[in-house]
Amino acid sequence: MNNQTLILIHCQDAVGLVANIAQVVAKHQLNIVTMREFVDEENRKFFLRIVCSGVPAEVAGLQQDLVTHLPPQAIVAINPSRQKKLVVLVTKEHHCLADILVRHFFQTLNANVEAVIGNYETLKEFTEKFDIPYHFVSHENKDKETFEQELAEKIIPYQPDYIVLAKFMRILSPSFVARFQNKLINIHHSFLPAFIGANPYRQAHKRGVKIIGATAHFVTNDLDEGPIIVQRTKSINHSYDVPNLVVAGKEIEKAVLSHAIQLLTEDRVMLHGNKTVVFE
Repeated sequence: MNNQTLILIHCQDAVGLVANIAQVVAKHQLNIVTMREFVDEENRKFFLRIVCSGVPAEVAGLQQDLVTHLPPQAIVAINPSRQKKLVVLVTKEHHCLADILVRHFFQTLNANVEAVIGNYETLKEFTEKFDIPYHFVSHENKDKETFEQELAEKIIPYQPDYIVLAKFMRILSPSFVARFQNKLINIHHSFLPAFIGANPYRQAHKRGVKIIGATAHFVTNDLDEGPIIVQRTKSINHSYDVPNLVVAGKEIEKAVLSHAIQLLTEDRVMLHGNKTVVFE
C-alpha cells in the first residue's frame, strides 16, 4: 500500500455520513478504491474502512477535516502501522506456532514475530531455528501474580501490537488482561460458546457432535467469551474417536488463527463492545 491511504472510522451514525466522507476524501485528491461500511442500527453506530489511491499532502490535515465532518467523539485512524509486531505465547503444542513461524519466514504473515515466550522450554529449539528470540518463563512454584509479572516484563520491551496465545494453556488474570487490553488473541479448540474450558474434544465426543470447530477471539476476563474474530467448522461422524477429533481440530485451529492474524494485520477488524466488525 505504498501509494494508497487506508482510513478507518468508528462513530455515531448520522444521515449523510458517507457523502460527507467522500467529499473530504476528494478534497484531499484521493480516489476511493474500496469502501466497506456497517451500521449497527440498534446502537446507531457507524463503521467504515476505506482504501484510497494516492497519499494526502498532510495526513494530519485529512484527519482533522474528517473529524470536523463527523459526529462528536468520532474515532478516525489513517494508515495504521501496516507491519504489525507480534509476540507469541506458547506452552507445549507446536502446530499453531509452526504455522505462524513458517508464514513469518516466507514473509506472508504481514507482521513481524518479535519473540516467542513459553512457560516450558519445549518449543525453544524449534523457535530459534527461525532466528527468533525465545524466552522461558516458568509458572512452577510461583503464584499467578509473580508469574504474570515476569511474563509482562518479557513482553513489554517488544511493544507488540498483538499478543497471540498459540495454545498457551494458562488462564490469565483480570489485571494482566487489562494491562494488554485489546491486544490478546486466543485460539480456542472448539466452536464457541460450546464446550468451553478444558478437554473440549472429549466433551464433544461424549456429546456425539457432528461438527467440530475452532474460534479465534480477543481475550477478556470472561473465560473464552471475548469478541470473536474468526470461526470455522468441520463435519465429522460417529467414526471419529477422540484422537481423530484432536488431529482434525488442530488443522482447523491453525487455519483459523492464521486467518485471524491476517485480518488483524490488514486492519480489517474493529471492536464493538463484545463483538467485532470484520471487513473481509
